[in-house]
Amino acid sequence: MAALTVLIADDNTSDRMILRAIVKRLGHEVIEAADGQQAVAMFEAHHPDIILMDVFMPNMDGQQAAWIIKQRAGDDLVPIIFLSSLHAADELADCLDAGGDDFLSKPYNRVILQAKIQAFGRMRALHAQVVQQRAHLVREQAVAKSVFDSIVHHGAMHLPNVRYLISPMSIFNGDVMLVARQPSGGLSILLGDFTGHGLPAAIGAMPVSEIFYGMTNKGFALREITAEINRKLKNILPLGIFCCANLIDLNFRNRTIEVWCGGLPDNVIYNRRTRHIHVLRSKHMPLGVLQPERFRYEPYFFSMDADDVLYLWSDGIVETGNSEGEMFGEERLMQVFHDPDTRDQAFDALVERVASFAADGQRHDDHTLLEVSMLSAADLADEAENLGESGLVSGARDWRFLFELRNQSLANFDPLPLLVHMLMEVPGLRERFSQIYTLLAELYSNALDHGILGLDSTLKGSPEGFASYYQMRVQRLAAVQTAHIEVRMEHRPQGRGGELILEIADSGPGFDHQGASFKAKQQGYSGRGLSLIRSLCTDLTYLGCGNRVRAVYRWE
Repeated sequence: MAALTVLIADDNTSDRMILRAIVKRLGHEVIEAADGQQAVAMFEAHHPDIILMDVFMPNMDGQQAAWIIKQRAGDDLVPIIFLSSLHAADELADCLDAGGDDFLSKPYNRVILQAKIQAFGRMRALHAQVVQQRAHLVREQAVAKSVFDSIVHHGAMHLPNVRYLISPMSIFNGDVMLVARQPSGGLSILLGDFTGHGLPAAIGAMPVSEIFYGMTNKGFALREITAEINRKLKNILPLGIFCCANLIDLNFRNRTIEVWCGGLPDNVIYNRRTRHIHVLRSKHMPLGVLQPERFRYEPYFFSMDADDVLYLWSDGIVETGNSEGEMFGEERLMQVFHDPDTRDQAFDALVERVASFAADGQRHDDHTLLEVSMLSAADLADEAENLGESGLVSGARDWRFLFELRNQSLANFDPLPLLVHMLMEVPGLRERFSQIYTLLAELYSNALDHGILGLDSTLKGSPEGFASYYQMRVQRLAAVQTAHIEVRMEHRPQGRGGELILEIADSGPGFDHQGASFKAKQQGYSGRGLSLIRSLCTDLTYLGCGNRVRAVYRWE
């Protein structure tokens, strides 16, 4: 063992001489103090490895000196061995309470003293190793958290209609909150809560965020995103680890919301004007539990009012405990939305009440809260994210492409991400991602919903009709036997820009596009898509009975 520095604090000169001789013979260095005050001063000046401290000394006794030394040592391990002839249990206990680590009875036994010094020397070496490993771990965690945050939290949290609280119990968060702009201008949202908290719970957030952001930016529907996240988590997570989650699709143009709920506590859509509350109750298993073939996607559909606000929270909010062992609970949470004085400040009121309720209570989980208000598409236009790198200089500029989707593939496959990906390879079109995606999505939706499925969009004029519309859509898609949609895309370079020609034809009987265009000027949701398409196109022409449409988009 390497030589140690030993501080001997004793007001008895002969006792100090005896101890000094024994300790030096063991190969260690010695410094001395004649009372408690000197012991504290010598500690600050020399930082000894071990202290031999007499209990009864003038000016300041050993217990007081030990308490001060332990406070000033902080995280450093400085063993204090009390020198005493005490035998009463309560007196010995007082020495330990003051910061003592062991006792050495008078008269001193050289063998026992050597054993104690060696034992505490080994303990100091082990403590130093643990401190070094901890510092290394802290540095690694800081780097990992930086990477984690850049991957998980790079979405659209900055938008003016989004407010959030993320308060993890440890460095890493077991809750995951993802918000991404869709190519169409809407928002996709995921609030998830992995079992447990800290690093083990946060590991699953990285593949979830990669899938969520990647597929959202490519225009995949919420159904495909949710199914892919479930498949990935089922494959990679160990047994017993899963993710309770709510996934939301907010369409600001049509003022609609699609919600899939899997395992989280009840969340709400709250109307600030009417005080009406839509409760979003879980009706699915958490993500990562079921095999892909057993996974179900049965979302809620709502038409949204301009005063509607979406509130999502994890179970850490509900399960917040106070000093008496009570939980905050759903009743106190829902009361926030019923109180007259919280009409427009529900987010702040909820945060304040949870904090006030907890007071000195202990948290048992991560805290996550999200508020998203409804805005018009125009309100968010200036906040749109750059969904891809601009400046693409290579790629096809002069081409024609034909794609046909048939029969049950119409129900099981969304071609938009594939088609948009091709269009984004054209130099210059990537900067127009939102417009291109919206144009293609509206044209394809018209062909499928009205051309193939024969749905009447006037149903969407009321909340009840809106829900009926989507129920009928699911039922008719499942019943499709013989049908097809043909998509022709052609791009021609023109000077510093180009001309994109989209032709979409369906095998349906056609629809009254002139009547739908007139209804767009009336009330409800009917026909709005046609008005949007015309605003984006240089030219829009319906052919035949309305089952073939040709749209021209010119750009520079």
